Amino acid sequence: MKYWSMLGVLTLLSTNVAAAESRGDARERIEPKGFIYGLGLGISQEIYKGYDYRVIPLPIIGYRGENLSILGPFISYDAFEFSDIEIALKVAPRFQGFDNSDSYIFENMNERKFSMDAGLGLSYQKKDWKIGLSGMFDILGRSKGYEAKANISRVFRYGPLFFEPSLSFSYVDSNHVDYYYGVKANETNEFTTQYKGESALNTTLGFSISTPVFLGGFTQVVIDYTLYDAAITDSPLVENDNNLGIRLLFSKFF
Repeated sequence: MKYWSMLGVLTLLSTNVAAAESRGDARERIEPKGFIYGLGLGISQEIYKGYDYRVIPLPIIGYRGENLSILGPFISYDAFEFSDIEIALKVAPRFQGFDNSDSYIFENMNERKFSMDAGLGLSYQKKDWKIGLSGMFDILGRSKGYEAKANISRVFRYGPLFFEPSLSFSYVDSNHVDYYYGVKANETNEFTTQYKGESALNTTLGFSISTPVFLGGFTQVVIDYTLYDAAITDSPLVENDNNLGIRLLFSKFF
């Protein structure tokens, strides 16, 4: 599964809740609290050769509270708050990787496995603006890598519709890139050559539309466009320098 699907579920898990007087009305409405259940569907382009699209069902069940949010394996706990700044402890799965059956390009390669990340997130929120910084580490030791991310977003309201454009920058270290995009000497095949990944900085533009008007629940459509660094796109496993992910999410409160 792709990293974008993790980002989609994290949209539902947003727990960067500042003091009540500093929150904007629009963001308050798209981040309510309580027990959540629902379903989602994601479609994403792959950047690997011979691997066009991936369709992923996204079951949604969990809880969002004042400090603790849980949605399956996604966990976030607000450990410290000062004025409009919060620091949270986070745990999240990393839905990346592949095996030989996914594409011809992976012939003779070892499987790249699912992993779990953990780390810290720092957020600043004022009215309907949100700025976030995070650092996440591979705690299962698959890639032994880490990711640092910075993002900014703003919610706009028009009647029952909520629009949220966002911009994020993601730095992944050389261990991460080498694990998911590198090719070892003993893994080459007729379509590849040896490749050692270096650190990369990726850019993502996002846009979501949300509304509470359908079936007594919360509906959200999210579109993410990611442009990948040359350290990734130079890999012999990769044929595209960008991908587009679309997610449809519907959730309700118990």
